[in-house]
Amino acid sequence: MPPKDLYPDIAPYQTGELALDDVHVMYFEESGNPGGVPVVFLHGGPGAGANASHRRFFDPKHYRIIIFDQRGSGRSKPLGEIRNNTTPLLIEDMERLRRHLGLDSWFVFGGSWGSTLALAYAEFHPERVRGLALRGIFLCRKSEIDWFLYGLKELAPEAWRAFSSYIPESERHDLLGAYHKRLMHADPKVHMPAARAWSIYEGSCSTLLPSPETIQAFSGDTLALGLARMEAHYFANSIFLPENFLIDNIERIRKIPAFIVQGRYDLVCPIRSADDLARLWPEARYTVIPDAGHSAMEPGTRAALVQGMERFKELG
Repeated sequence: MPPKDLYPDIAPYQTGELALDDVHVMYFEESGNPGGVPVVFLHGGPGAGANASHRRFFDPKHYRIIIFDQRGSGRSKPLGEIRNNTTPLLIEDMERLRRHLGLDSWFVFGGSWGSTLALAYAEFHPERVRGLALRGIFLCRKSEIDWFLYGLKELAPEAWRAFSSYIPESERHDLLGAYHKRLMHADPKVHMPAARAWSIYEGSCSTLLPSPETIQAFSGDTLALGLARMEAHYFANSIFLPENFLIDNIERIRKIPAFIVQGRYDLVCPIRSADDLARLWPEARYTVIPDAGHSAMEPGTRAALVQGMERFKELG
């Protein structure tokens, strides 16, 4: 029987840095089986970065597990850098990494913003994708961004009140603009408190039940700055994709094996987006976790993700 939960902790057998342009250097790592089936993990945010727990969704005896931090995120350099940072460039970065590693194709696994990037990458390069594992669907639509900025107050009023009250009342009609101005400020005394307020807001809404550990993780300087600054940058620029781009181009990827895992009570990326995607893509296996929020680490969600990757073994 395949495992019903995460695999044990493992260390990477290789880490490296890949120069992307005159500004950015990508951190990447490989773990698991060097001769195994390649799978690339796409972290959320944008800007959240990856961590050691993300290796644990995959059987290390079967998969060659590739993890990288996107531009401006995590261990990539420079942290929080918005120059030359767009969705098309992130897609190019994935292609550069794939070629650097000598791979013809790979499985692509992503949740939240990672699902966005996975879908976008697959729609640009369907021939490079063996299968798609998607969780906590975010389709980049204006309604979804507005929900994060304002709609969440309907279900998480305490978290939203802390998030919005960080901004002076005279600016609260444009929370994105007010945060963007502070997050892009050069002085850490200005941008770091704003980053923590933004990141803690997201962390507070990411689990079905309160999780002090999650909030503490979202409070850390690296995660907070990368997450808040990149999200504000991408949201302010409509994610650098046309409205409805991912939905409008779903025909490009309908033949790719795929599964979607969605928490019923996901506040950050509400279930309507996953439902919209699943209805337009009936070939994809769609699983709703009845007792989960947004986080990939909630028990039902992580079990379904591991199970999905076990099924993908049948594809080679």
